[in-house]
Amino acid sequence: MWEVVLGAPPSGHESLLERAYIDAVERVEDDVDEMRAGILDAAYEQFCRTGIQRSTMEDVARRAGVSRITVYRRFATKDALVEHLVRREFRRYFEQFLVEIEHADTAADRVVLGFVSSLRAIRGNPLIGGIMETEPDFLVPSMISDGGQTLATVRQFVAGQLRREQGAGNVRSDVDADLVAEMMVRVSASFLAFPSHLIDLDDDEELAGVARQFLVPMLNPPGNPQ
Repeated sequence: MWEVVLGAPPSGHESLLERAYIDAVERVEDDVDEMRAGILDAAYEQFCRTGIQRSTMEDVARRAGVSRITVYRRFATKDALVEHLVRREFRRYFEQFLVEIEHADTAADRVVLGFVSSLRAIRGNPLIGGIMETEPDFLVPSMISDGGQTLATVRQFVAGQLRREQGAGNVRSDVDADLVAEMMVRVSASFLAFPSHLIDLDDDEELAGVARQFLVPMLNPPGNPQ
C-alpha cells in the first residue's frame, strides 16, 4: 500500500509529496465537500487510534457516522483514502513550514529551522509519527525501495528553497544546491527512519545545534571565502 502512497508515481505524474507541496504553495484549502472532509477527519482519528493495518473502511464509516457505501463513493479503496489523508497531512506541514521560515532572519537560520521543524512535525504528527513508531514496515520500505523517488521529491523541494536563497543573494551562487539538498535530506531521513540513541530527537535545541554544526557549513563549502 505505501508504495502507492509515498513511492514512485506513475510516469508523467507528480508524487504525493509534490502534489502536497503544490497544494501548499497554491494555498489549496481543505476539501470543500463537508462529507468528504468529515470522512477524512474520521479516518485520521481511526488510524491514529488503531493503526492503518488494523482499521477497515467499515471502522472509518462507523466513526464518521455514515454508511460504508458513502465512504466508498468518496474513496474507491482504502489505499485511496490513506493517500488523500497523508497528502492532506503533508500539505498542512508544508503550509506551516513556509510560514515559519518567513520569520527566520538568515539563510542559516532557515536551514536550522527547516531541519528542526521537519523532524518535529513528522515525528509529532499523530498519524505519520504513529505509523513510523508502530508500523514502520509500511513506511520505511517505501522510502528506501522506491528507487529513491521519495527522497528525490523532498530533495527537489529543499533545492528549490536553496535556489531562492541564491537568487536573493543569501547563498553563494557556486554552491551546488542539488548536492547540498541531497545531503541535508539524507541526514533528516536517516533520523526519521532510524532514531538516534546519541541525539535526543525531541530536544529542539539539541537538533538546532546539530544543524548549525553539520548542515549550515554546507552553505559555504571549504575553499569559499566567508
